[in-house]
Amino acid sequence: MTAPRTTTTRTFLRMLRQARPYWPHLLGILLLELAATPLALLMPVALKIVIDMASGHPPLPGWLAAVVPTAVQGSKMGLLWLAIALAAGVTVLAAVRSNVCYILSTYSGGRMTLEFRGRLLAHAQRLSVAFHDQRGTADSLYRIQYDAQGIQWVFIYGIGQFLNSTLMFVTALLVIWRISGPLALVALTVTPLLVYLSNHFKNVNADRYRQVQEQESTALAVVQEVLSCLRVVKAFGREQDEERRFHTRSDASLKARTRLAGSEGLFGVLLALTTAAGSGLVLYLGGRSLIQGRMSPGDLYMVMSYLVAMYAPLEQITRKVADFQYSMVSVQRALELVDETPDVPDNPRGRPIAVARGRIAFQQVAFAYRGDKDHPVLRGVSFTAEPGQTIGIVGATGSGKSTLMSLLLRFYDPVAGAILLDGTDLRDYRLADLRNQFSIVLQEPVLFASSVAENIAYSRPGATPQQIQDAARAANAHDFIERFPQGYQTEVGERGMRLSGGERQRISIARAFLKDAPVLILDEPTSSVDVQTEARIVEAMQRLMKGRTAFLITHRPSTLRFCDRVLAVENGTVREKTVQEAMAIAQ
Repeated sequence: MTAPRTTTTRTFLRMLRQARPYWPHLLGILLLELAATPLALLMPVALKIVIDMASGHPPLPGWLAAVVPTAVQGSKMGLLWLAIALAAGVTVLAAVRSNVCYILSTYSGGRMTLEFRGRLLAHAQRLSVAFHDQRGTADSLYRIQYDAQGIQWVFIYGIGQFLNSTLMFVTALLVIWRISGPLALVALTVTPLLVYLSNHFKNVNADRYRQVQEQESTALAVVQEVLSCLRVVKAFGREQDEERRFHTRSDASLKARTRLAGSEGLFGVLLALTTAAGSGLVLYLGGRSLIQGRMSPGDLYMVMSYLVAMYAPLEQITRKVADFQYSMVSVQRALELVDETPDVPDNPRGRPIAVARGRIAFQQVAFAYRGDKDHPVLRGVSFTAEPGQTIGIVGATGSGKSTLMSLLLRFYDPVAGAILLDGTDLRDYRLADLRNQFSIVLQEPVLFASSVAENIAYSRPGATPQQIQDAARAANAHDFIERFPQGYQTEVGERGMRLSGGERQRISIARAFLKDAPVLILDEPTSSVDVQTEARIVEAMQRLMKGRTAFLITHRPSTLRFCDRVLAVENGTVREKTVQEAMAIAQ
């Protein structure tokens, strides 16, 4: 991405704004997470009661003795039932807390991620065609589908559990301090080393997190490319080559993830060794106190239990720092997509337009693709198309014919000059209103994996079945659609591949009929069909072009006879030709 990487603080503030609708949910999750601390600290009390009761020491801690009736304290069976009730009650409450927290976390995290993905997709659609041509779609797909989940991990599984671990650590330390101040101090001696390890590995793993995600993104790009071009892959027998290419990219991703796993594993071992050293020292000193009669067995059990409750969250805190960083890298990558500036910005104060007359004027237009300003595709292009005229466009492959039409649709903006619609610069219109003035029929018709009716109605959501059928009749498509088993409800398959090329093209023409826009762009609409199908398509095209400003890009001389004027694109310039001259060029 070309956008600069954001700082962690700025990223977090932006995440807070994104999560604002879910602050009440996050507060509820936080309270449930914090409730885990007192429940966890109550569990060892039940066993302490039984141990000290059996060894003849005072079984109840002072705070519990103050609320338990004297009759219960004086009865061993009463104390046993008290311990059983305490253990059972804590277990049930902990289970209820855990399940409620899980359900709330799943809902809140899922909704938060969904909305973030929606925001990323909306922005990705606003970015120019040039951006996606240059970057490819797999990288954006990875950021939307996978990196966006980072916001869920930060808020749902990061902050709440981090605060809960901190509370658990402090509370367990205070309980140990009440039992034995010296042992609490000994337990704290390993803390500086744990903090150092956390900071060291956080810095070591920072770039490794990003490398893993970038490598996985490139592997995904291979899969997407192969599946979208599967017919070509099969036709040339390149399946094994593509498998090798995928394995090469995936192997690089695996190596990056293995290096990260090795670093994280070393971090875990060092954490375990550090806490084991602390626990061993506390157990040694506590055991001596027990032998010397300065501590009861139940108190030593309590100290060791709470030491686990103190070290476990301390380890979790250090690990959460690493997880937090990984999630923040993901969110930063997702926000880099949001920070990309569209090459074709919408004008918030643009002029509205309902139905254009259709007068098109190119005035000294020049264009070069992003990052290649020294090699313009078009330069000094000037011509005018009057309302209702059909303009033929011819030229060699790669001469800039389709680029000319992409500029007209504002897929790109010219680097110099202006394009006018009804006397107004395209950039001065609202983008949605502008594009609503155009219908397009492409060389390779684009259909979606839905029904025939939905594909025709794509140009006019909410069209009635009768309107859809009328458009199909005008496009010479109704008869073959009716022969399908489910008629207009027949699923066309991914990219319409269950249909023939001619069928796909006529459905695409029906879509243009249904939109009924004043300006029509036909980009090589008959280039890949047989002669008989071409005749049906040409007949439909003639009806479609009638009464509209139409641009017909073609290499077939036979279709030029329908044109009022013909423009030839040569070496980045446009020159008007007679129909006879243009037919010679097309041949």
